[in-house]
Amino acid sequence: MSSPCFGQQKKDSYNYSKLLEDVKSGKISLIEIDPRLQKAQVNFNNNDIVEQVTLFEKNPELIQSLKANNVKIDYSPSSDNSTAVRLLLQVPILLLILVIVITIVRRSTNISGQTTNFSKSKARFQMEVTTGISFEDVAGIDEAKEELQEIVTFLKEPEKFTAIGAKIPKGVLLVGPPGTGKTLLAKAIAGEAGVPFFSISGSEFVEMFVGVGASRVRDLFKKAKENTPCLIFIDEIDAVGRQRGVGYGGGNDEREQTLNQLLTEMDGFEGNSGIILIAATNRPDVLDAALSRPGRFDRQVIVDYPDLKGRQGILEVHSRNKKISESVSLETIARRTPGFTGADLANLLNEAAIFTARRRKKTISMTEIYDAIDRVVAGMEGAPLIDSKSKRLIAYHEIGHALVGTIIPEHESVEKVTLIPRGQAKGLTWFTPEEESALITRNQILARISGLLGGRVAEEVIFGQDEVTTGAGNDLEKVTYLARQMVTRFGMSELGLVALEKDDKSSFGFDNAVQSDYSEGVAEKIDLQVRSIVKLCYQKAQKIISDNRTLVDHLVDVLIDKETIEGEEFRQLLNQSSLQTKVVSD
Repeated sequence: MSSPCFGQQKKDSYNYSKLLEDVKSGKISLIEIDPRLQKAQVNFNNNDIVEQVTLFEKNPELIQSLKANNVKIDYSPSSDNSTAVRLLLQVPILLLILVIVITIVRRSTNISGQTTNFSKSKARFQMEVTTGISFEDVAGIDEAKEELQEIVTFLKEPEKFTAIGAKIPKGVLLVGPPGTGKTLLAKAIAGEAGVPFFSISGSEFVEMFVGVGASRVRDLFKKAKENTPCLIFIDEIDAVGRQRGVGYGGGNDEREQTLNQLLTEMDGFEGNSGIILIAATNRPDVLDAALSRPGRFDRQVIVDYPDLKGRQGILEVHSRNKKISESVSLETIARRTPGFTGADLANLLNEAAIFTARRRKKTISMTEIYDAIDRVVAGMEGAPLIDSKSKRLIAYHEIGHALVGTIIPEHESVEKVTLIPRGQAKGLTWFTPEEESALITRNQILARISGLLGGRVAEEVIFGQDEVTTGAGNDLEKVTYLARQMVTRFGMSELGLVALEKDDKSSFGFDNAVQSDYSEGVAEKIDLQVRSIVKLCYQKAQKIISDNRTLVDHLVDVLIDKETIEGEEFRQLLNQSSLQTKVVSD
Protein backbone atom coordinates (compact mmCIF):
# COMPACT_ATOMS: atom_id res chain seq x y z
CA MET A 1 0.00 0.00 0.00
CA SER A 2 1.35 3.34 -0.99
CA SER A 3 0.99 6.36 1.21
CA PRO A 4 2.01 10.00 1.02
CA CYS A 5 5.40 10.86 2.47
CA PHE A 6 5.57 12.10 6.00
CA GLY A 7 6.41 15.73 6.24
CA GLN A 8 3.83 16.94 3.66
CA GLN A 9 1.68 18.55 6.31
CA LYS A 10 -1.06 20.88 5.06
CA LYS A 11 -2.10 22.31 8.42
CA ASP A 12 0.24 23.27 11.19
CA SER A 13 -2.54 23.51 13.84
CA TYR A 14 -3.45 19.81 13.86
CA ASN A 15 -2.54 18.21 17.22
CA TYR A 16 -3.13 15.18 19.39
CA SER A 17 -6.32 16.51 21.03
CA LYS A 18 -7.83 17.28 17.64
CA LEU A 19 -6.94 13.76 16.52
CA LEU A 20 -8.90 12.22 19.41
CA GLU A 21 -11.95 14.37 18.64
CA ASP A 22 -11.89 13.40 14.94
CA VAL A 23 -11.58 9.72 15.80
CA LYS A 24 -14.58 9.83 18.13
CA SER A 25 -16.63 11.76 15.59
CA GLY A 26 -15.89 9.14 12.88
CA LYS A 27 -14.12 11.49 10.46
CA ILE A 28 -10.99 9.34 10.11
CA SER A 29 -10.80 6.24 7.98
CA LEU A 30 -7.09 5.36 8.14
CA ILE A 31 -4.14 6.21 10.35
CA GLU A 32 -0.58 5.27 9.42
CA ILE A 33 1.74 5.12 12.41
CA ASP A 34 5.55 5.25 12.14
CA PRO A 35 6.82 3.96 15.51
CA ARG A 36 10.43 5.04 14.82
CA LEU A 37 9.63 8.68 14.19
CA GLN A 38 6.73 8.61 16.66
CA LYS A 39 4.48 10.27 14.10
CA ALA A 40 1.18 9.39 12.47
CA GLN A 41 -0.40 10.30 9.14
CA VAL A 42 -4.16 10.78 9.33
CA ASN A 43 -6.43 10.06 6.31
CA PHE A 44 -9.99 11.40 6.51
CA ASN A 45 -13.11 9.81 5.05
CA ASN A 46 -13.26 12.17 2.08
CA ASN A 47 -9.60 11.23 1.21
CA ASP A 48 -8.83 14.82 0.33
CA ILE A 49 -7.39 15.91 3.61
CA VAL A 50 -4.21 14.41 5.05
CA GLU A 51 -2.88 15.50 8.40
CA GLN A 52 0.31 14.66 10.29
CA VAL A 53 0.55 14.54 14.05
CA THR A 54 3.25 13.74 16.61
CA LEU A 55 2.48 10.87 18.97
CA PHE A 56 3.69 10.02 22.46
CA GLU A 57 5.68 6.86 23.17
CA LYS A 58 2.67 5.08 24.67
CA ASN A 59 -0.84 5.81 23.33
CA PRO A 60 -3.24 3.27 24.90
CA GLU A 61 -6.12 5.78 24.84
CA LEU A 62 -5.61 6.44 21.12
CA ILE A 63 -5.39 2.75 20.22
CA GLN A 64 -8.57 1.93 22.15
CA SER A 65 -10.41 4.84 20.54
CA LEU A 66 -9.23 3.83 17.05
CA LYS A 67 -10.39 0.26 17.54
CA ALA A 68 -13.72 1.37 19.02
CA ASN A 69 -14.44 3.58 16.01
CA ASN A 70 -13.30 1.02 13.43
CA VAL A 71 -10.39 3.14 12.17
CA LYS A 72 -7.92 1.15 10.14
CA ILE A 73 -4.42 1.17 11.69
CA ASP A 74 -1.30 0.67 9.58
CA TYR A 75 2.11 0.31 11.27
CA SER A 76 4.69 1.12 8.58
CA PRO A 77 7.99 3.02 8.51
CA SER A 78 8.16 6.35 6.75
CA SER A 79 9.02 6.30 3.07
CA ASP A 80 10.72 9.73 3.13
CA ASN A 81 14.47 10.41 3.17
CA SER A 82 14.69 11.66 6.75
CA THR A 83 15.85 8.31 8.12
CA ALA A 84 18.56 7.93 5.50
CA VAL A 85 19.69 11.51 6.01
CA ARG A 86 19.85 11.01 9.73
CA LEU A 87 21.92 7.86 9.30
CA LEU A 88 24.29 9.62 6.91
CA LEU A 89 24.78 12.39 9.43
CA GLN A 90 25.65 9.85 12.08
CA VAL A 91 28.28 8.05 9.95
CA PRO A 92 31.05 10.71 10.35
CA ILE A 93 30.49 10.72 14.10
CA LEU A 94 30.80 6.96 14.21
CA LEU A 95 33.95 7.09 12.07
CA LEU A 96 35.47 9.75 14.34
CA ILE A 97 34.76 7.64 17.40
CA LEU A 98 36.32 4.64 15.65
CA VAL A 99 39.48 6.61 14.78
CA ILE A 100 39.81 7.81 18.38
CA VAL A 101 39.45 4.28 19.70
CA ILE A 102 42.06 2.93 17.24
CA THR A 103 44.48 5.75 18.16
CA ILE A 104 44.11 5.05 21.86
CA VAL A 105 44.66 1.33 21.31
CA ARG A 106 47.77 1.91 19.19
CA ARG A 107 49.21 4.40 21.65
CA SER A 108 48.69 2.06 24.55
CA THR A 109 50.34 -0.69 22.49
CA ASN A 110 53.33 1.56 21.76
CA ILE A 111 53.64 2.51 25.41
CA SER A 112 53.57 -1.15 26.31
CA GLY A 113 56.24 -1.84 23.69
CA GLN A 114 58.36 1.06 24.92
CA THR A 115 58.05 -0.19 28.45
CA THR A 116 59.31 -3.55 27.24
CA ASN A 117 62.15 -2.00 25.20
CA PHE A 118 63.02 0.57 27.88
CA SER A 119 65.14 -1.91 29.74
CA LYS A 120 66.92 -3.17 26.62
CA SER A 121 70.50 -2.21 25.90
CA LYS A 122 71.16 0.68 23.53
CA ALA A 123 74.53 -0.68 22.46
CA ARG A 124 75.48 -0.31 18.80
CA PHE A 125 76.35 -3.69 17.34
CA GLN A 126 78.98 -3.92 14.61
CA MET A 127 80.41 -6.92 12.87
CA GLU A 128 83.94 -7.09 11.50
CA VAL A 129 83.03 -5.83 8.04
CA THR A 130 81.46 -2.65 9.39
CA THR A 131 84.29 -1.84 11.78
CA GLY A 132 86.77 -1.38 8.93
CA ILE A 133 89.63 -0.37 11.23
CA SER A 134 92.89 -2.17 11.91
CA PHE A 135 96.08 -1.36 13.79
CA GLU A 136 97.45 0.18 10.58
CA ASP A 137 94.92 2.98 11.06
CA VAL A 138 96.21 3.69 14.56
CA ALA A 139 99.41 5.71 14.94
CA GLY A 140 101.17 7.74 17.59
CA ILE A 141 100.39 5.39 20.48
CA ASP A 142 102.72 2.50 19.77
CA GLU A 143 103.08 1.44 23.42
CA ALA A 144 99.32 1.11 23.81
CA LYS A 145 99.10 -0.82 20.53
CA GLU A 146 101.69 -3.32 21.69
CA GLU A 147 99.87 -3.77 24.99
CA LEU A 148 96.58 -4.41 23.24
CA GLN A 149 98.01 -6.64 20.53
CA GLU A 150 97.88 -9.49 23.02
CA ILE A 151 94.12 -9.06 23.29
CA VAL A 152 93.84 -9.87 19.60
CA THR A 153 95.91 -13.01 20.11
CA PHE A 154 93.72 -13.98 23.07
CA LEU A 155 90.62 -13.72 20.88
CA LYS A 156 92.11 -15.52 17.88
CA GLU A 157 94.04 -18.29 19.63
CA PRO A 158 92.85 -18.62 23.23
CA GLU A 159 94.10 -22.21 23.46
CA LYS A 160 97.72 -20.99 23.38
CA PHE A 161 97.17 -19.33 26.75
CA THR A 162 94.68 -21.68 28.37
CA ALA A 163 96.98 -24.64 27.65
CA ILE A 164 99.54 -23.30 30.13
CA GLY A 165 96.99 -22.04 32.64
CA ALA A 166 96.85 -18.40 31.56
CA LYS A 167 93.51 -16.64 31.74
CA ILE A 168 92.19 -14.25 29.14
CA PRO A 169 91.91 -10.72 30.57
CA LYS A 170 88.34 -9.86 31.41
CA GLY A 171 88.73 -6.15 30.95
CA VAL A 172 91.06 -3.43 29.70
CA LEU A 173 90.76 0.15 30.93
CA LEU A 174 92.00 2.81 28.48
CA VAL A 175 92.98 5.98 30.32
CA GLY A 176 93.86 9.22 28.61
CA PRO A 177 92.78 12.71 27.55
CA PRO A 178 89.96 13.18 25.03
CA GLY A 179 90.90 12.74 21.39
CA THR A 180 93.95 10.53 21.89
CA GLY A 181 92.46 7.47 20.17
CA LYS A 182 90.87 5.31 22.88
CA THR A 183 87.75 4.50 20.87
CA LEU A 184 89.84 3.98 17.73
CA LEU A 185 91.99 1.46 19.58
CA ALA A 186 88.95 -0.53 20.67
CA LYS A 187 87.61 -0.65 17.11
CA ALA A 188 91.04 -1.67 15.82
CA ILE A 189 91.15 -4.60 18.24
CA ALA A 190 87.74 -5.77 17.02
CA GLY A 191 88.80 -5.32 13.40
CA GLU A 192 92.06 -7.22 13.85
CA ALA A 193 90.44 -10.06 15.76
CA GLY A 194 87.48 -10.27 13.39
CA VAL A 195 84.91 -10.45 16.18
CA PRO A 196 81.62 -8.63 16.82
CA PHE A 197 81.92 -5.24 18.48
CA PHE A 198 79.41 -3.73 20.92
CA SER A 199 79.78 -0.01 21.58
CA ILE A 200 77.88 2.01 24.20
CA SER A 201 78.40 5.12 26.30
CA GLY A 202 78.31 4.92 30.08
CA SER A 203 75.60 7.58 30.23
CA GLU A 204 73.24 5.40 28.16
CA PHE A 205 72.86 2.93 31.00
CA VAL A 206 71.42 5.34 33.54
CA GLU A 207 67.84 6.61 33.35
CA MET A 208 65.54 8.37 35.77
CA PHE A 209 63.79 5.09 36.63
CA VAL A 210 65.50 2.85 39.15
CA GLY A 211 66.37 -0.57 37.79
CA VAL A 212 66.52 0.36 34.10
CA GLY A 213 70.32 0.64 34.03
CA ALA A 214 70.83 -2.75 35.65
CA SER A 215 68.39 -4.31 33.20
CA ARG A 216 70.26 -2.79 30.28
CA VAL A 217 73.53 -4.19 31.59
CA ARG A 218 71.99 -7.67 31.75
CA ASP A 219 70.59 -7.30 28.25
CA LEU A 220 73.95 -6.11 26.88
CA PHE A 221 75.85 -9.08 28.28
CA LYS A 222 73.09 -11.44 27.15
CA LYS A 223 73.56 -10.23 23.57
CA ALA A 224 77.33 -10.47 23.94
CA LYS A 225 77.14 -14.09 25.10
CA GLU A 226 75.06 -14.90 22.03
CA ASN A 227 77.88 -13.56 19.81
CA THR A 228 81.02 -14.81 21.53
CA PRO A 229 83.86 -14.25 21.09
CA CYS A 230 83.25 -10.50 21.05
CA LEU A 231 84.27 -7.13 22.44
CA ILE A 232 82.22 -4.72 24.53
CA PHE A 233 83.40 -1.12 24.50
CA ILE A 234 82.02 1.29 27.12
CA ASP A 235 83.03 4.88 26.48
CA GLU A 236 83.17 7.35 29.39
CA ILE A 237 82.67 4.58 31.93
CA ASP A 238 83.08 7.11 34.74
CA ALA A 239 79.45 8.12 34.08
CA VAL A 240 78.32 4.80 35.55
CA GLY A 241 81.41 3.60 37.42
CA ARG A 242 81.90 6.36 39.98
CA GLN A 243 82.66 5.49 43.56
CA ARG A 244 79.61 4.28 45.45
CA GLY A 245 78.36 6.18 48.43
CA VAL A 246 79.03 9.58 46.87
CA GLY A 247 75.93 11.73 46.44
CA TYR A 248 72.32 11.29 47.37
CA GLY A 249 68.97 10.89 45.67
CA GLY A 250 67.26 8.45 43.36
CA GLY A 251 69.65 9.13 40.49
CA ASN A 252 72.57 8.02 42.62
CA ASP A 253 70.68 4.86 43.68
CA GLU A 254 70.04 4.02 40.03
CA ARG A 255 73.72 4.53 39.15
CA GLU A 256 74.83 2.33 42.04
CA GLN A 257 72.45 -0.45 41.03
CA THR A 258 73.78 -0.24 37.48
CA LEU A 259 77.37 -0.42 38.74
CA ASN A 260 76.56 -3.38 40.99
CA GLN A 261 75.05 -5.24 38.04
CA LEU A 262 78.10 -4.43 35.89
CA LEU A 263 80.41 -5.78 38.59
CA THR A 264 78.34 -8.94 38.82
CA GLU A 265 78.37 -9.49 35.07
CA MET A 266 82.13 -8.99 34.85
CA ASP A 267 82.69 -11.55 37.58
CA GLY A 268 80.09 -13.84 36.04
CA PHE A 269 82.01 -14.70 32.89
CA GLU A 270 81.70 -18.43 32.95
CA GLY A 271 85.04 -19.98 32.14
CA ASN A 272 86.28 -16.96 30.16
CA SER A 273 83.50 -17.15 27.63
CA GLY A 274 85.28 -14.98 25.08
CA ILE A 275 83.82 -11.64 26.12
CA ILE A 276 86.41 -8.92 26.69
CA LEU A 277 85.30 -5.60 28.11
CA ILE A 278 87.19 -2.48 27.04
CA ALA A 279 86.37 0.80 28.75
CA ALA A 280 87.66 4.34 28.27
CA THR A 281 87.84 7.26 30.68
CA ASN A 282 89.76 10.44 31.35
CA ARG A 283 88.74 10.38 35.02
CA PRO A 284 90.35 7.25 36.50
CA ASP A 285 90.46 8.89 39.93
CA VAL A 286 86.67 8.77 40.34
CA LEU A 287 86.19 5.09 39.45
CA ASP A 288 85.03 2.67 42.10
CA ALA A 289 87.84 0.53 43.50
CA ALA A 290 85.84 -2.66 42.93
CA LEU A 291 85.58 -1.83 39.24
CA SER A 292 89.25 -1.09 38.56
CA ARG A 293 90.71 -3.99 40.54
CA PRO A 294 92.42 -6.96 38.84
CA GLY A 295 89.88 -9.62 37.96
CA ARG A 296 87.57 -7.08 36.39
CA PHE A 297 89.83 -4.61 34.61
CA ASP A 298 93.03 -6.63 34.58
CA ARG A 299 94.94 -4.08 32.55
CA GLN A 300 95.11 -0.32 32.57
CA VAL A 301 96.61 1.20 29.42
CA ILE A 302 97.63 4.86 29.30
CA VAL A 303 96.79 6.56 26.00
CA ASP A 304 98.57 9.90 26.32
CA TYR A 305 99.40 12.81 24.03
CA PRO A 306 101.59 11.68 21.10
CA ASP A 307 105.22 12.76 20.91
CA LEU A 308 106.95 14.17 17.81
CA LYS A 309 107.31 10.77 16.17
CA GLY A 310 103.77 9.84 17.10
CA ARG A 311 102.33 13.04 15.62
CA GLN A 312 104.21 12.42 12.40
CA GLY A 313 102.76 8.91 12.21
CA ILE A 314 99.24 10.24 12.85
CA LEU A 315 99.68 12.82 10.09
CA GLU A 316 100.74 10.06 7.70
CA VAL A 317 97.54 8.14 8.47
CA HIS A 318 95.21 11.12 8.07
CA SER A 319 96.93 12.40 4.93
CA ARG A 320 96.22 9.19 2.96
CA ASN A 321 92.97 10.49 1.55
CA LYS A 322 94.18 14.08 1.12
CA LYS A 323 95.81 15.58 -1.97
CA ILE A 324 99.04 16.77 -0.37
CA SER A 325 101.70 18.68 -2.29
CA GLU A 326 105.11 17.02 -2.53
CA SER A 327 106.62 20.08 -0.84
CA VAL A 328 104.68 19.44 2.37
CA SER A 329 106.86 18.15 5.22
CA LEU A 330 104.92 16.13 7.76
CA GLU A 331 107.88 16.31 10.15
CA THR A 332 107.72 20.11 10.06
CA ILE A 333 104.01 20.01 10.79
CA ALA A 334 104.61 17.62 13.69
CA ARG A 335 107.20 19.99 15.16
CA ARG A 336 104.77 22.89 14.89
CA THR A 337 102.01 21.04 16.75
CA PRO A 338 103.23 20.01 20.23
CA GLY A 339 100.37 19.01 22.51
CA PHE A 340 98.05 18.10 19.62
CA THR A 341 96.04 14.88 19.95
CA GLY A 342 95.16 12.58 17.08
CA ALA A 343 91.75 14.23 16.79
CA ASP A 344 93.41 17.67 16.70
CA LEU A 345 95.73 16.61 13.88
CA ALA A 346 92.86 15.13 11.88
CA ASN A 347 90.97 18.39 12.30
CA LEU A 348 94.09 20.33 11.29
CA LEU A 349 94.42 18.53 7.95
CA ASN A 350 90.70 18.92 7.34
CA GLU A 351 90.96 22.69 7.93
CA ALA A 352 93.90 22.80 5.51
CA ALA A 353 91.82 20.96 2.89
CA ILE A 354 89.00 23.47 3.38
CA PHE A 355 91.42 26.38 2.88
CA THR A 356 92.72 24.70 -0.29
CA ALA A 357 89.24 24.26 -1.75
CA ARG A 358 88.30 27.81 -0.81
CA ARG A 359 91.35 29.15 -2.67
CA ARG A 360 90.59 26.90 -5.65
CA LYS A 361 93.88 25.03 -5.47
CA LYS A 362 94.33 21.40 -6.46
CA THR A 363 96.74 20.31 -3.71
CA ILE A 364 97.34 21.22 -0.07
CA SER A 365 100.54 23.21 0.42
CA MET A 366 102.45 24.32 3.52
CA THR A 367 100.74 27.71 3.26
CA GLU A 368 97.36 26.11 3.91
CA ILE A 369 98.89 23.94 6.64
CA TYR A 370 100.32 26.95 8.47
CA ASP A 371 97.06 28.85 8.12
CA ALA A 372 95.20 25.85 9.50
CA ILE A 373 97.55 25.65 12.50
CA ASP A 374 96.96 29.33 13.22
CA ARG A 375 93.22 28.80 12.84
CA VAL A 376 93.13 25.84 15.22
CA VAL A 377 95.48 27.31 17.84
CA ALA A 378 94.53 30.99 17.88
CA GLY A 379 91.16 31.26 16.18
CA MET A 380 89.81 32.96 13.08
CA GLU A 381 91.84 35.59 11.30
CA GLY A 382 90.64 39.11 12.05
CA ALA A 383 90.78 42.34 10.09
CA PRO A 384 94.33 43.67 9.49
CA LEU A 385 95.56 46.36 11.86
CA ILE A 386 95.64 49.90 10.52
CA ASP A 387 99.03 51.61 10.56
CA SER A 388 98.95 53.63 13.75
CA LYS A 389 100.62 54.03 17.10
CA SER A 390 98.62 51.06 18.37
CA LYS A 391 99.97 48.79 15.62
CA ARG A 392 103.55 49.90 16.34
CA LEU A 393 103.06 49.32 20.06
CA ILE A 394 101.77 45.78 19.39
CA ALA A 395 104.76 45.18 17.12
CA TYR A 396 107.18 46.20 19.89
CA HIS A 397 105.34 43.91 22.30
CA GLU A 398 105.66 40.87 20.01
CA ILE A 399 109.27 41.61 19.06
CA GLY A 400 110.04 41.86 22.78
CA HIS A 401 108.78 38.30 23.29
CA ALA A 402 110.64 36.98 20.26
CA LEU A 403 113.97 38.73 20.93
CA VAL A 404 114.21 37.81 24.62
CA GLY A 405 113.17 34.23 23.88
CA THR A 406 115.76 33.90 21.12
CA ILE A 407 118.73 35.41 22.98
CA ILE A 408 118.29 33.34 26.15
CA PRO A 409 119.77 29.90 25.28
CA GLU A 410 117.42 27.82 27.45
CA HIS A 411 114.26 29.25 25.85
CA GLU A 412 112.30 27.48 23.12
CA SER A 413 112.92 28.54 19.53
CA VAL A 414 110.71 31.24 18.04
CA GLU A 415 108.52 29.79 15.31
CA LYS A 416 106.52 32.76 14.14
CA VAL A 417 105.84 36.43 14.91
CA THR A 418 102.74 38.03 13.43
CA LEU A 419 100.60 41.16 13.64
CA ILE A 420 97.62 39.45 12.03
CA PRO A 421 94.84 39.42 14.66
CA ARG A 422 93.40 36.05 15.58
CA GLY A 423 90.66 35.48 18.09
CA GLN A 424 91.03 38.09 20.82
CA ALA A 425 94.78 38.52 20.27
CA LYS A 426 95.97 41.45 18.17
CA GLY A 427 99.40 39.91 17.70
CA LEU A 428 101.00 36.53 18.37
CA THR A 429 104.42 34.99 18.93
CA TRP A 430 104.86 31.22 18.73
CA PHE A 431 107.64 29.18 20.30
CA THR A 432 108.33 25.47 19.78
CA PRO A 433 110.73 23.29 21.79
CA GLU A 434 113.78 21.80 20.12
CA GLU A 435 113.02 18.46 21.78
CA GLU A 436 110.09 17.29 23.86
CA SER A 437 110.76 16.23 27.41
CA ALA A 438 108.61 15.45 30.41
CA LEU A 439 111.11 17.27 32.64
CA ILE A 440 112.04 20.93 32.71
CA THR A 441 115.04 22.56 34.42
CA ARG A 442 115.16 25.63 36.64
CA ASN A 443 116.94 27.63 33.94
CA GLN A 444 114.29 26.67 31.41
CA ILE A 445 111.51 27.90 33.70
CA LEU A 446 113.36 31.18 34.32
CA ALA A 447 113.94 31.58 30.58
CA ARG A 448 110.25 31.03 29.92
CA ILE A 449 109.32 33.65 32.52
CA SER A 450 111.76 36.16 30.97
CA GLY A 451 110.31 35.50 27.52
CA LEU A 452 106.79 36.08 28.78
CA LEU A 453 107.88 39.38 30.34
CA GLY A 454 109.63 40.50 27.14
CA GLY A 455 106.47 42.07 25.72
CA ARG A 456 105.75 44.25 28.77
CA VAL A 457 109.44 45.18 29.05
CA ALA A 458 109.55 46.35 25.40
CA GLU A 459 106.47 48.53 25.94
CA GLU A 460 108.02 50.15 29.01
CA VAL A 461 111.49 50.68 27.52
CA ILE A 462 110.19 52.20 24.27
CA PHE A 463 107.09 54.12 25.37
CA GLY A 464 107.62 54.64 29.09
CA GLN A 465 105.92 53.21 32.15
CA ASP A 466 102.83 55.37 31.71
CA GLU A 467 102.16 53.99 28.22
CA VAL A 468 102.19 50.26 28.99
CA THR A 469 99.03 48.43 27.91
CA THR A 470 96.79 45.61 29.06
CA GLY A 471 98.24 43.35 26.37
CA ALA A 472 100.46 41.61 28.92
CA GLY A 473 97.57 40.46 31.12
CA ASN A 474 97.67 36.82 30.04
CA ASP A 475 101.49 36.85 30.09
CA LEU A 476 101.51 37.98 33.72
CA GLU A 477 99.10 35.20 34.71
CA LYS A 478 101.49 32.61 33.28
CA VAL A 479 104.49 34.34 34.88
CA THR A 480 102.88 34.27 38.31
CA TYR A 481 101.86 30.63 37.93
CA LEU A 482 105.35 29.47 36.91
CA ALA A 483 107.11 31.46 39.65
CA ARG A 484 104.72 30.17 42.30
CA GLN A 485 105.20 26.58 41.12
CA MET A 486 108.96 27.01 41.51
CA VAL A 487 108.50 28.10 45.13
CA THR A 488 105.65 25.90 46.38
CA ARG A 489 106.05 22.66 44.43
CA PHE A 490 109.51 22.28 42.93
CA GLY A 491 111.74 23.50 45.79
CA MET A 492 113.52 26.00 43.50
CA SER A 493 113.70 28.92 45.94
CA GLU A 494 115.35 29.98 49.20
CA LEU A 495 112.54 28.32 51.17
CA GLY A 496 114.26 25.01 50.55
CA LEU A 497 113.30 21.58 49.30
CA VAL A 498 109.73 21.54 50.51
CA ALA A 499 106.44 21.08 48.68
CA LEU A 500 104.09 23.62 50.23
CA GLU A 501 101.22 23.16 47.80
CA LYS A 502 99.83 20.33 45.76
CA ASP A 503 97.75 20.64 42.63
CA ASP A 504 94.84 18.24 42.88
CA LYS A 505 95.31 17.32 39.24
CA SER A 506 94.39 13.70 39.53
CA SER A 507 92.74 13.38 36.14
CA PHE A 508 93.56 14.23 32.57
CA GLY A 509 92.65 17.77 31.61
CA PHE A 510 91.06 18.78 34.90
CA ASP A 511 92.63 21.24 37.32
CA ASN A 512 91.00 21.12 40.71
CA ALA A 513 91.58 23.21 43.79
CA VAL A 514 95.11 23.75 45.10
CA GLN A 515 95.71 22.06 48.44
CA SER A 516 97.93 23.95 50.87
CA ASP A 517 98.87 23.58 54.51
CA TYR A 518 101.00 26.42 55.81
CA SER A 519 100.74 29.47 58.07
CA GLU A 520 100.24 33.10 57.11
CA GLY A 521 103.89 33.77 57.86
CA VAL A 522 104.96 31.13 55.33
CA ALA A 523 102.46 32.57 52.84
CA GLU A 524 104.19 35.96 53.11
CA LYS A 525 107.56 34.33 52.49
CA ILE A 526 106.13 32.57 49.44
CA ASP A 527 104.90 35.87 48.03
CA LEU A 528 108.32 37.45 48.60
CA GLN A 529 110.06 34.59 46.80
CA VAL A 530 107.63 34.78 43.88
CA ARG A 531 108.21 38.52 43.54
CA SER A 532 111.96 37.98 43.74
CA ILE A 533 111.92 35.45 40.88
CA VAL A 534 109.72 37.67 38.71
CA LYS A 535 111.93 40.70 39.40
CA LEU A 536 115.09 38.78 38.46
CA CYS A 537 113.57 37.66 35.15
CA TYR A 538 112.20 41.13 34.45
CA GLN A 539 115.64 42.67 34.90
CA LYS A 540 117.15 40.11 32.54
CA ALA A 541 114.56 40.88 29.85
CA GLN A 542 114.97 44.61 30.43
CA LYS A 543 118.73 44.40 29.87
CA ILE A 544 118.26 42.49 26.60
CA ILE A 545 115.78 45.04 25.22
CA SER A 546 117.77 48.09 26.38
CA ASP A 547 121.12 46.85 25.07
CA ASN A 548 119.61 45.97 21.68
CA ARG A 549 117.39 49.03 21.18
CA THR A 550 118.55 49.66 17.60
CA LEU A 551 117.96 46.03 16.66
CA VAL A 552 114.51 46.13 18.24
CA ASP A 553 113.56 49.18 16.14
CA HIS A 554 114.79 47.46 12.96
CA LEU A 555 112.88 44.25 13.71
CA VAL A 556 109.72 46.25 14.41
CA ASP A 557 110.00 48.02 11.05
CA VAL A 558 110.36 44.67 9.28
CA LEU A 559 107.39 43.20 11.16
CA ILE A 560 105.15 46.18 10.39
CA ASP A 561 106.13 45.95 6.72
CA LYS A 562 105.64 42.17 6.37
CA GLU A 563 103.11 41.65 9.20
CA THR A 564 104.48 38.10 9.66
CA ILE A 565 108.04 36.89 10.23
CA GLU A 566 108.72 33.15 10.26
CA GLY A 567 111.14 31.76 12.84
CA GLU A 568 113.98 31.00 10.44
CA GLU A 569 113.80 34.46 8.90
CA PHE A 570 113.79 36.03 12.36
CA ARG A 571 116.97 34.19 13.31
CA GLN A 572 118.61 35.27 10.06
CA LEU A 573 117.81 38.90 10.85
CA LEU A 574 119.49 38.48 14.23
CA ASN A 575 122.57 36.88 12.68
CA GLN A 576 122.90 39.79 10.27
CA SER A 577 122.90 42.24 13.19
CA SER A 578 125.43 42.64 15.97
CA LEU A 579 123.84 41.57 19.26
CA GLN A 580 125.04 43.64 22.19
CA THR A 581 123.90 41.17 24.84
CA LYS A 582 124.90 37.56 25.27
CA VAL A 583 122.97 36.19 28.21
CA VAL A 584 124.65 33.47 30.22
CA SER A 585 122.57 30.89 32.09
CA ASP A 586 122.19 31.50 35.81
